Formats: sequence, C-alpha cells, structure tokens
Amino acid sequence: MSNSIAELKEAEFIFATGTNTTESHPVIALKVKKAVSNGAKLIVIDPRRIELADFAHRYMQIKIGTDIALYNAMSNVIINEELYDKEYVAERTGGFEELKHFIREYTPQYAEQITGIPSEDIIATAREYAAADRASIIYTVGITEHSCGVHNVQSLTNLALLTGNFGVPGGGVNPLRGQNNVQGAGDAGCLPNNLPGYQRVGDDAARANWEKEWGVTLDPNPGVTKVTAIDDMILGRMRALYIMGENSLASDANAGKTRKALEALEFLVVQDIFLTQTAELADVVLPAAGFGEVDGTFANSERRVQRVRKAVNPPGVAKPDWQIISELGERFGYKKKFNHPAEIWDELARNTPILAGISYDRLDFQGIQWPCPTSDHPGTQILHTDNFETEKGYLMPIPHVGIAEPTDEEYPLILTTGRRRATYHTGTQTGRSAGIELLVPHEWVEINPEDADELKLDDGEVVSVSSRRGRVQAPIMITEKSPPGVIFMSFHFPNETPTNVLTTDLHDPITETPEFKACAVKIEKIAQHHKKQSDKNGTQNTNQSLKMAD
Repeated sequence: MSNSIAELKEAEFIFATGTNTTESHPVIALKVKKAVSNGAKLIVIDPRRIELADFAHRYMQIKIGTDIALYNAMSNVIINEELYDKEYVAERTGGFEELKHFIREYTPQYAEQITGIPSEDIIATAREYAAADRASIIYTVGITEHSCGVHNVQSLTNLALLTGNFGVPGGGVNPLRGQNNVQGAGDAGCLPNNLPGYQRVGDDAARANWEKEWGVTLDPNPGVTKVTAIDDMILGRMRALYIMGENSLASDANAGKTRKALEALEFLVVQDIFLTQTAELADVVLPAAGFGEVDGTFANSERRVQRVRKAVNPPGVAKPDWQIISELGERFGYKKKFNHPAEIWDELARNTPILAGISYDRLDFQGIQWPCPTSDHPGTQILHTDNFETEKGYLMPIPHVGIAEPTDEEYPLILTTGRRRATYHTGTQTGRSAGIELLVPHEWVEINPEDADELKLDDGEVVSVSSRRGRVQAPIMITEKSPPGVIFMSFHFPNETPTNVLTTDLHDPITETPEFKACAVKIEKIAQHHKKQSDKNGTQNTNQSLKMAD
C-alpha cells in the first residue's frame, strides 16, 4: 500500500475496484465503513453486487475484464475537462501528452459499450475523484488476476498520477494483500527476480553485498515463476520441487495441469502444518509450526513489520519454518547456523536499505513501516510524498484487451472465482473447524435468475460445471448478486468441489499471474451430464470426475 490502513477512515473519496473487501478483508472494511459514516463518498466497481455495494454512494456493475476501458474513460474526462492537477503533472509525471492523445478515443460513451457502465456514471465518478483532496484507490486480485493484470494496475495508477493523489494522507493506490505475510515474503526476497528488499538479482552491487554476507556466488539471472515451473516439470526440465506452505493442487489455476506436473517429478518435498492434498503427493513431508507456535516477524499490507511471539509449543516433531530451512542448509553444507529469528532479521536488515533502521529491539514496542533507512527514522506512513523510485511517475497509455478465454456456443457462461468470509483460501485450516462448517457447509454455484430459468434449474439443484480443462459438481444458489452470463464459485472446498480444475492458466505475460477471474464454462443438469459422459464401461465415476481434468 502507498498509504496506511488507518488513513482510509479519513479519506474523502474511496474508489474500491476489484475488491470484495467485506468478505476478504473484513477488518479493513471497517475503516471503509467508518469513512462512509464520516461523510466520504464510496464508489464500488465489481461485476457482482457484493456486500460493500450496500454502503456505496455509487455502485457500478462492470463487465468482467473491461477495467482498463473504465479507467481510460475516467482519465479522458479528467484531462478533457482540465480537472487534473497541472502543477503535479508538470513537476512529478512524464508522458502526459502521449496519454492525452491516446485516451481521446476512450470517451465515456465508448467505454459504456465495453464496460456496460452508463456514461453518466463514469463522468460523475471521474469528476468526484478529481475534486477530492484525499482520494484513495483500493483494489485486490479482482484487478491483478487477469491476463492483463499489470496493465489494469497501470491504467488505475494513471488516475492517481493525474490528480496528484500520491503522497497525500488518505490518498494513494492501495493493493490489499490476500494472505498473511504475502508482503513480508516479497520483502524478504521470495520473488524470482529479486534479492531481499526488492534489490534486483541483476544489480551487481546488490548481488556482491549478499555474496559477501552468504559466502556464495549468486546467479545474476532471474529464476522462474510458478507458471514456468509447472511447464518445466511436465517437460522434464525440473525434476525436484520443494513446496512450503502452499496447497498447490487446490489453489493453482488449471489444477489438473498442476497435478500432472507434480506427478511427473522425481522428488517432491512439502512443508506444511497439515497434510494437504498437495502434501499427500509428496515423497517427504516436513511438519511445520503454525503462526502461534513461532517467534519472528510478519509484514502486513501497509508495509508494517511486526513481531509475533510464540504462545504455545509446536506439536509432535513440528518445527518453525526458519529452523527447518536452517537445518537443511547445514546438511547441504552451508555452515552458518541461526539460533533465533532475531539473528535472521539482523542479517536481513543490515543488507536491505529499506529495512536498515528496523531492529528487533525496536519491534518490541510497535510495528514499523518501511522504508526505514536509519535507527532514528520513524518509518514511512505514506510513500511518494516527495519523489518516486524513478525520477518521475510515468503516465502509461494502456489499450483495452478482452479476457483471455471468451465465451462461445459450447461454453456460454463466465466463471469468476473468489472468497467467502467465513472460510479461507483452500480450507487447510478453516476446513477443520466445525463452527465454520455450520456457516458454510459446502461450495455452491451462484447463478443469476435469468440463466437459471434458461437452463431450467431449481434453487439448490446439484449441477455439473465444466470448462475446457475439467469438471466439478455443486448445488446452485439463484441470486441477483451475479449478473446474467456470470457464475461465481470459491475454491474453499478442494476435496468436494475443486473449483480450480476449471480455471485457466492463461496468464499475464509480465507477472505470469493466471486469469483466475474469468474462464468460459457450461452448466448441465446432472442426469443430462451423466448421459453425455458415460463411457464404454458405463457411467464415469463421479468422485474421480471431481478431481481430474477432462
């Protein structure tokens, strides 16, 4: 996040796009609701009428995969009506003339044809956003999990640059992280192209510093992403894999392909706190400790590094992740031994400029937001107050592109996936709670009444949902939350309803993030489905069909 969570309640205007905040980030949603009660205008953009829309000044139901057209049209209004911050644009941005020329064709009327949002709503929202002194943009994977996810973010960032909404309290562009310590993992270098602190592996000076610290020679070339790794496993170019804290068979797009890749490996290690579907495939399972069983640090969405303290001992032979990795390192011949997470943090901080001023002792008292370059620095609540990492923030002309897998006659519906508040991710933890099972006992398919009528489906009827990659079964819920032509499912029940066997692994070419938010599917009645799918030996085994791609 460029700004801080607490600032949201002070914003004058909140532009919430591609984020089901009340269900995925309920604590942050409280700040948004507080802002609304304080008089802030809340604009919600989402293909589904999510709960947050009930608190909105304006809800705009956008067609899936048309975000860029909307943001370009808003930029069109802001520039053409000269609502942009002229001084800020002149001093702190580049590329204005190119963007001005590019977005001429993206009139609100043109964007209405693409997005389905009335042009008057686009115009009103652009004017209100530009007029606000403290306007915050919040988004999540509804923006990034597309084949054009990077471009979605860039076109969204154009709005903040045009209006000078970087570096101001209650403003900024604020991605809300999807899981605990996702931010911290990135900070610590768990990205294929980065060393800790987002220092590029190709940066000779940064690499030399870490080579000296670790006593090894580092490859200047970036590693591979998970998408590339899956392909490499299938092709036999990657023969061993170590998975830590991820249930890939449930969370990966095109999960049937992931299963094929993992089964092709010669050796698979999984380190986790439970025996997940992925761990069941492993040659070796390393039992890890949970968050309440370890000491260490986490970093949250607002870049705040915080201490965590062990409340109870790990069960059985389970060990903290850092200890498992450290002991493996010793067995591989790396002789440096760590005795406590504080030693690991000290190594990280002294070699990472953005973390250099954060000591373990300082974290005893409160969390600190990076960048924090020196021991007397208070931490950084707001990014980009005076400058950007590059000399200027560049306005990017971004063309609209459609979704990677559009509907057709055979697969006439779009499936979009997401989360439900009571359950979490692949159900590795929440799936073991009897209380949560009472709230959400199983997966269901949210479908619009128009589509249900056309398919002659009754509420609660179990149906088959198929894509070009796989098939699952689940009961339907007829609801106007989903627009016509769109169905919604979560991936919280991988044993009974492994939703991600349906999703496509077509991905953003820059980040290689798959397009979880849109794939073409069809729905069939179970009786009709069984008739079509029967093989020479009779009806295909239903349980197997839930787990395997067609």
